[in-house]
Amino acid sequence: MEQQKIAVGLDIGTTKIVAMIGRKNEYGKAEILGIGKSKSLGVHRGVVNNITQTIQSIQQAVMEAEEEAGMKISEVTVGIAGQHIRSLQHSDYITRSNSDLVIDDDDIERLINQVHKLVMLPGEEIIHVLPQEYKVDGQSEIKEPIGMYGGRLEANFHVVVGQVSSIRNIGRCVKSAGLELEGITLEPLASANAVLSQEEKEAGVALIDIGGGTTDLAVFKDGIIRHTAVIPFGGNVITEDIKEGCSIIEKQAELLKIKFGSAWPGENKDNEIVSIPGLRGREPKEITLKNLSKIIHARVVEIIEQVYVEIKNYGHEEQKKKLIAGIVLTGGGSQLKHLKQLVEYITGMDTRIGYPNEHLAGDSDQDVASPLYATAVGLVMDGLKRHERKRAEKQAAKEIEAQAEGQASSEEGLPTEEVIAPPKKERRSFLDKLTERVKDFLDNAE
Repeated sequence: MEQQKIAVGLDIGTTKIVAMIGRKNEYGKAEILGIGKSKSLGVHRGVVNNITQTIQSIQQAVMEAEEEAGMKISEVTVGIAGQHIRSLQHSDYITRSNSDLVIDDDDIERLINQVHKLVMLPGEEIIHVLPQEYKVDGQSEIKEPIGMYGGRLEANFHVVVGQVSSIRNIGRCVKSAGLELEGITLEPLASANAVLSQEEKEAGVALIDIGGGTTDLAVFKDGIIRHTAVIPFGGNVITEDIKEGCSIIEKQAELLKIKFGSAWPGENKDNEIVSIPGLRGREPKEITLKNLSKIIHARVVEIIEQVYVEIKNYGHEEQKKKLIAGIVLTGGGSQLKHLKQLVEYITGMDTRIGYPNEHLAGDSDQDVASPLYATAVGLVMDGLKRHERKRAEKQAAKEIEAQAEGQASSEEGLPTEEVIAPPKKERRSFLDKLTERVKDFLDNAE
């Protein structure tokens, strides 16, 4: 199968690294061909802190995926998250020199480039600039200004900022693992694409992706992303608390959490007890499930409350910004028993668990549709979209060339050229630009 048709998502998480190979089937759904995962060593709270270990983990995950799919892979789409990601709202405007011409892509490009000139903290760089809504000559709430007349074009932007060194480190790991960096995507956006339906994004929804080291939040309303945040806590701190609270080793704490853990202490009887073998001939430990769920409950409440603060920061309490579809939980941490009920209790918002089967082929393996793989599935979809864009651009370029050659009578050729020309320039390409920059940096740094 040609390399063009497949895309590879690489989710570099704090607890696991997942490599996923997928392609589009004839119904336009993503079909997963191979999946590999390895224990993530060298990543802390979503940020690489040991390059050598991360490279080994990436290679192991990629090798597993390659074996399952029976093919070699060379390019990957990588997700970035981690505690260094923050977002801000910003509005900007440009004055157009000629208001007799309609607003086109170039104007929007100019406006967006202006936002890129914002001064950030040292070491920070703008990763994403997402236009919210536009104003043309003071007329507000315009979703798509292209083709309108006007002298002053302004827009509100959602700007996502991250540390450039962290992003470069991820690029470095990917390159040293023998792979090409094909694209970089913000992880909350990738997970959102995998688990949310278009209706939810329109109605207003908050996606909470509870990973091992971080909890990502993405808020959508009217089909547009409105707010993103990364909270530096996840499932690992819960395990850590169990380990401390019950004086047991990490492996046992993790198993306890998965097998018997619950976020709601009320439902365990006082006499339910788990016995854990002691280390090296010591007495076994007896732990009551009630205590276990109290420990888990305390930490989960803390995580949810922090997320809820972010949802309120977005403005969920204003009538116009209300998130009608409530909350969707995904990521490995969302599999905790009774978490949905606890989230509903704390926030008062409808909640469901999000499985990444929204765009997966119908005959996909059950494992792939687990919330654990939401980000990886989203990254594969992102890679597939990128391929399509490139194909469309190539096609358009070819058609324009063919037209230029065969343009004997220029009068007839013009209207069609205008129709075909736009795909040449893709607007949503900040991450593509960032990818280019990271690639250039890595090439020059060798």
